[in-house]
Amino acid sequence: MEEKQRILLCEDDENLGMLLREYLQAKGYYAELCPDGDAGYKAFLKGKFDICVFDVMMPIKDGFTLAQEIRQVNTEVPIIFLTAKTLNEDILEGFKIGADDYITKPFSMEVLVVRIENVLRRVCGKKNRETPLYKIGRFMFDTQKQVLTIDDQQTKLTTKESELLSLLCAHQNEILQRDYALKTVWTDDNYFNARSMDVYITKLRKHLRADESIEIINIHGKGYKLIAPAATEAN
Repeated sequence: MEEKQRILLCEDDENLGMLLREYLQAKGYYAELCPDGDAGYKAFLKGKFDICVFDVMMPIKDGFTLAQEIRQVNTEVPIIFLTAKTLNEDILEGFKIGADDYITKPFSMEVLVVRIENVLRRVCGKKNRETPLYKIGRFMFDTQKQVLTIDDQQTKLTTKESELLSLLCAHQNEILQRDYALKTVWTDDNYFNARSMDVYITKLRKHLRADESIEIINIHGKGYKLIAPAATEAN
């Protein structure tokens, strides 16, 4: 059975939120509903989502703030804003934060689903075309072949090693949130998977020790940071 695409839905209007969740689930999606931005951020760190749909005007933490915080831990997940605001400066602010689409209220749920489908299709098509090579200090990391190369010496990585290193590279010189990494690579942040990730971090440090300019450091209570002079996509 094909796995349902997962939507993080944040809407403080309880009635509208319930209607949207039910409609999205009837259309074949899994939708997790949160009543405010703070709950939405916690849900994002604990879950694995294909797309986010955020109301802008929410209590505790608004949609723009929520999106900015999520962009600090994940620069790729698509975000659609729902809002009653129609001023150009508000719309421009949403796109500057990194929104993939912006829908003004009132809107039809059919239109929302079409917009979600279009964004997911565009994102999936982009991912299918990309097979990035990362330059990490003196290393080259081929994510498709799962190979690390330095001075003509190659190391074949396991799938978990490759997935974890890819996340670290995508967040180079930034904090990779521990919960997000666990959900992305292991799909579950339980105790045993957390210990397993620590083991894989140790393995990656050994693979990268040939270049002393590279470090993977622990950020207490948060996650890990790959420190390297250049850990960028090379393609």
